[in-house]
Amino acid sequence: MDRRSFLLGTSGLAVSQLLIGCAGKNQIQLNVQLLKNSIPGQVVNQFRKNIKSEAQLKFSPIDQIKSLFQQLQTWQQVKAENQQGLTRFLRMLPGQKTPKADLVTLGDYWLKAAIEQKIIQPIETEQIKQWSGLSEKWQQLVQRDDQGNLNPQGKVWGAPYRWGNTVIVYNRDKFKEFDWQPQDWEDLWRSELRSRISLLNQPREVIGLVLKKLGKSYNTENLDQIPALETELQALNQQVKFYDSTTYLEPLITGDTWLAVGWSSDIIPILNRYPKLAMVIPQSGTAIWADLWVSPAGVEKKVLASEWINFCWQPNIAKQIAILTKTNSPIAINIPADELQETLNNLLLQNQEILEKSEFLLPLSSATSKQYESLFIKIKNLE
Repeated sequence: MDRRSFLLGTSGLAVSQLLIGCAGKNQIQLNVQLLKNSIPGQVVNQFRKNIKSEAQLKFSPIDQIKSLFQQLQTWQQVKAENQQGLTRFLRMLPGQKTPKADLVTLGDYWLKAAIEQKIIQPIETEQIKQWSGLSEKWQQLVQRDDQGNLNPQGKVWGAPYRWGNTVIVYNRDKFKEFDWQPQDWEDLWRSELRSRISLLNQPREVIGLVLKKLGKSYNTENLDQIPALETELQALNQQVKFYDSTTYLEPLITGDTWLAVGWSSDIIPILNRYPKLAMVIPQSGTAIWADLWVSPAGVEKKVLASEWINFCWQPNIAKQIAILTKTNSPIAINIPADELQETLNNLLLQNQEILEKSEFLLPLSSATSKQYESLFIKIKNLE
């Protein structure tokens, strides 16, 4: 899932590397590779002041989750050829000599593949006081068996620190002549939007939103049991100008498309720059993504790494991460409306009813995954 970050402000770690503390011979070190702009620089500075021991902190921002996954592969010398599922599209990074990090950002969608390939190791929650403060929903997301499938008795393989949604974003100028504005998935089928939409180039996202429109789950196991699905997909395909997961916002900004489906982490940061754009979380529910801290396989499990995860889960710090990176927090925090930009009030202050209808994209069997991919390819190839 190639989710990009469009954060352009100074609130995140936007430099190539942030190094705090002087290296001593026996000094404690913490090396973190994180998704660019997913942690504010001031949070790292606060952590440095908060820890009791002298330590060298190295935080290296990386542009894409895919690159972080590839780095985990490289450290374990995992070959991507002939692999199943999402990883068969990836290639090894040539000649990388980057030292292993103690913690790495990974998206929840990549967790199963990372566990199966043995490129990460479980996290010891006994050393993390705030683990018990996570709701059951978030604990269950990262408790997996050794094949990466959900298991309430499984080990803990990640620590979520922020999350967002798949959303609808549209050019409000284009809808002034109509008596309606997009509110839910069913609006994508309106005749006014024929050849005006861009969708993510992702089978789970596109087929999932159609399933949601039909009152089904994003994680439906057998698509053949949904007789209306293919017809609905064919009708939606007539509305689509193109499928893309990286550059879908540019045509919307220029007016070539009127509406796009994308990830909130891409869209929310640019709303102030482009007032003509409006974003809505579909009322019937949507997909949820999460950024997690994971521990690369084979690295020593440092107390300082556990302290960093615990620090991110402290309510006052979790609140800063949410506000400054314009995302949501897995920790129950209270954000008064007056602490958010007006455009973010309805986007970050979650509607509980919509949230309960929304879902994580959970692991599917290999056969089911192929079913999604085959149907998606078939629909896209229709003229």
